[in-house]
Amino acid sequence: MREVMTKSMARNIFFGGSLFFIIIFVGLTAHSHRYMVTTSTDAEGLTESVIKGKHVWERHACINCHSIMGEGAYFAPELMNVMARWGVEDDPDAAFETLKAWMQAMPTGIEGRRQMPLFDLSDEEYRALSDFLLWTNTIDAQGWPPNDAG
Repeated sequence: MREVMTKSMARNIFFGGSLFFIIIFVGLTAHSHRYMVTTSTDAEGLTESVIKGKHVWERHACINCHSIMGEGAYFAPELMNVMARWGVEDDPDAAFETLKAWMQAMPTGIEGRRQMPLFDLSDEEYRALSDFLLWTNTIDAQGWPPNDAG
């Protein structure tokens, strides 16, 4: 004899399953939030200069060409661990000088070549941007971007 599912049985399975997956979703969301807040972000390193550097990054729309942790455009290099790739992650003064020299050395006005705009930043803005990029290097990105720092 075949048993037929009644409407109340189907409704109970639907609501029970929905409740189960809502609880799973809320639990995973809470776990992700706890991980991001307590583990992966260097909140103590958020100095005024780092915050100002983030504003420089946003004001000049750097994300339109570059990416950080895979977020942004892929027209120009990933910048999350750029200071480690340049070997200046332990020296803020060297990071500032390297970033400033690199940005000022970018060619402009060459037809058919990808070019970085000349932003004409002040030394304070270069310092803030280099501090921001140094700070991004401290985020635990679980191995992203997949390139060596050496």
